[in-house]
Amino acid sequence: MEYDFTLNNGSGGIRCKGCGRSMGQLHSFDYLSGVPGSDNEEGYVEVQFKNTRKGFFINSNRLDLQKGDIVAVESNPGHDIGTVTMTGRLVTLQMKKANLRPDIEIKRVYRKAREVDMEKYAEAKSREHDTMIRSRQIAKDLGLEMKIGDVEYQGDGAKAIFYYIADGRVDFRQLIKVLAEVFRVRIEMKQIGARQEAGRIGGIGPCGRELCCTTWMTSFVSVSTGAARMQDLSMNPQKLAGQCAKLKCCLNYEVDAYVEAQKHFPSRDIPLETKDNTYFFFKADILNGQLTYSTDKVFAANIETITPERALEIISMNRKGSKPASLNADNEKPDTRRSSDILDEGDLSRFDKKKKKKKNYGNRHNRPPRNDR
Repeated sequence: MEYDFTLNNGSGGIRCKGCGRSMGQLHSFDYLSGVPGSDNEEGYVEVQFKNTRKGFFINSNRLDLQKGDIVAVESNPGHDIGTVTMTGRLVTLQMKKANLRPDIEIKRVYRKAREVDMEKYAEAKSREHDTMIRSRQIAKDLGLEMKIGDVEYQGDGAKAIFYYIADGRVDFRQLIKVLAEVFRVRIEMKQIGARQEAGRIGGIGPCGRELCCTTWMTSFVSVSTGAARMQDLSMNPQKLAGQCAKLKCCLNYEVDAYVEAQKHFPSRDIPLETKDNTYFFFKADILNGQLTYSTDKVFAANIETITPERALEIISMNRKGSKPASLNADNEKPDTRRSSDILDEGDLSRFDKKKKKKKNYGNRHNRPPRNDR
């Protein structure tokens, strides 16, 4: 007998025998599905739990498991409830990619989730929020410099994982004793960073889309202010910081393109000398390949826009002792035309303007009163 359960794993509801919705940042596409010989003879499966936690298990009972099945797997202690996210030969390749040690013990898949398993699972999950709020107060009373960001109960309710954030090392031995006495479960503490916490909580970014750390990012690369400087972005902390109060991960997305584009740009510290003036660097449009120079170092004065090739040519001439008559060769300005956009043809605020109603003075009753003095 098969049951039709819905498991809330923190990334959307997944129904048995189907994965129509994405599984969050741990979503993976089985590109070997349907390929002859892609069946996993060793019977390994990948199982995902709440949010970013997943693991590999062996199907020792030879159950007919498909992607999306809710299963009870071996844990320490008791059992846990998760969703099968991958089967077949691709699981073995993923295990090699994860660099699992050969001597590590692979835990087993017990069975497909039964009704009693789902009842215990729902009861355990209903306690997570209250446990998190209460544990925060306990940590505060103990004077610990840490923040408990999330709590995850095991499927059978025998163990709870507390995810916390701290700037330095925290001695939480006394905290574990108090939590074990209060909640009567086995306690496990896991430290996460600010980016991981934002990924677990979720949210909408300034771009209008769901956070990258919530949807697809699994590893976080350090982001420096050099990436913002390379893209000529304003060094405004409020604009450069994400919801995790760290520099936005998307600052690294296009930095390689900017680095490649600036390889053919001259140094910004070198002034350009003509027969009449000396021009200093003012601004650059890197992707369009344009440099703007000004005769003043502080504000825009007699600005001229040229290409990087022309700037390198003038620098070469200055080093040889010659000066051109003007920055632009033959007084030709670079093409600054942009691609047409239908949204640029009109101001969107025109929809907010109210039309003035014309007064009809044709009827004598609508005429304004006369001011006879």
